Formats: sequence, C-alpha cells, structure tokens
Amino acid sequence: MRTGVLKTYKLLINGQFVRSESGRAFEVRTASGAFLANVAQASRKDLRDAVQAARKAQFGWAQRTAYNRGQILYRIAEMLESRREAFEHEITLATGVPSAEAAREVDTAIDRWVYYAGWSDKWSALLSSLNPVAMPMHNFTLPEPMGVVGLVCPDEAPLISLTSLLAPVMVSGNTAVVILSERYPTVGLSFGEVLETSDLPAGVVNLLTGFRDELLPHLCAHVEVDALNLCGVPEEQRAPYEITAAETVKRLHHSPRLNRAEWCSEQAQGLDWIEPFVEMKTVWHPLGW
Repeated sequence: MRTGVLKTYKLLINGQFVRSESGRAFEVRTASGAFLANVAQASRKDLRDAVQAARKAQFGWAQRTAYNRGQILYRIAEMLESRREAFEHEITLATGVPSAEAAREVDTAIDRWVYYAGWSDKWSALLSSLNPVAMPMHNFTLPEPMGVVGLVCPDEAPLISLTSLLAPVMVSGNTAVVILSERYPTVGLSFGEVLETSDLPAGVVNLLTGFRDELLPHLCAHVEVDALNLCGVPEEQRAPYEITAAETVKRLHHSPRLNRAEWCSEQAQGLDWIEPFVEMKTVWHPLGW
C-alpha cells in the first residue's frame, strides 16, 4: 500500500515557483473541513519581487505582436484543456460544488481563453479613432497598455473569475500581479502551472497567496503598479485602499462582483473588460500635400 504524495503549493513569481521568503504558510481545508494543503503566505517582500518582475516583463510583452499574444493565450486554453479533469476535481474538492458545476466552470474558462485569444488583433482597432480637426492635420487616438496591473480575485468561482479578470489585462499587453482568492487559493496556484507550460514569458503573470488585508495596502501604495482591479474587495471595504492608490495616481477599476452563474455567462467577458486597462494616446501629424 503506497502513501499518497501531497501537493506543495508555491507562489508564482517571475516564472518560478517559490516559497514565501518569510517561510510562512497557512492551512487550507476542503469544503468538508478536511485538511487540503499548506499554502505559502506571501509577504511584503514577495509582493515587491512580483511587482519588480511584472515591470521588467511588461515592455517585452507589450512589444510582441498581437498575433503572438493571441497564440500564447490560445496555448493557455490548450494546456487547461489537457488538465480538465484535474481542475474539475480540485474545484469540487475546494469549493464543494457538484462535479457538473465544476465541469462547467472549467469548460467556460477554457472557452474564455480562446475568446480573448481571438480578441488579440481586434480590440485595438475598435478602440482607435481618426478624429476630425479644423486644421491641416491628422489626429489619431490609439490605445496602449497601462503597464503593471494589480488584481484582487474574489472567492466566487475561483478559476473562471481569475480567468475573467486576467485574460483581458494580458491580451492588451499589460502584466499582472494577482492576489488570489484567500479562501480557495489552491485552484489559482494550480492554474499557475498551466501558465508556466504555455510559452508565457517569465514575469507577465505573478500569483500571490496570503491574507488580503496584509498584502493589499502594499500593492495599492507601490509606485510601480499602474492600475488596480479591486473586484475581490467588498465595496464597503474599498475606501482606504482607494485613498492609498490615489496617492500614486493609479487607475482604479472595480469589475462587478458576480455569482458563479454570472461569471460563467457572457456578462463576464467582452471589449468593456479590456478597455479599463488601456490608456489612450493621441497623436497629431501634418497632412502631406
């Protein structure tokens, strides 16, 4: 009779799976209350390392062609498809939802990565414009990525909510520092293994687990973070984080807090999920006669 091998869940920072530099961990239990895993508890230093990795990777990621970014997002879908049954089991074990609901969540996540892969060479054209001006000039407005985006994930539907927040940020050329669900962190950390087998450059996505109240003040205050999505923070708790973020002039966006069915619906995807994390650059150019 063999002994089962328990999985070790680590942070994903700069393309590497690492334990917290503090050595801390916290216990995660299944929906039934049984022990599931000890998960790394990220520290302020881990968060700084993640932001530094995201900043270093952002220029190269943004400079890749839209077609290439789309290829990588499609590859994420391929790798998630290859681990479909494992994710169904993990979601059921962690959250307690029936296997049919877990299967729906995984399938929707796969489809959503394919969906945003298709957006990769289209979103920019739809957000661009040629502006009429009363002088002999061309006036163009073009969208560009914000830079480093901080994401706070909700507990609801941990795989599809992570996908719905992360994919639109990535497709436009941003990099991300993600604070995963505090209640169901193992699902997001397993998804990190999908990312690391999908040709994604190191540092484009960095995944942290731990306690939101400890990490979020430092994420909001970090000068190298350009935008925040505080979706996972209840509305009544956002004010102090918004004030801290305003001190470094970050763009703030709050995606709606949805239930499981809504995260799996078309309500949680689209161009309006990409647009909040791009900035518009307007260029003037003289007419050539």
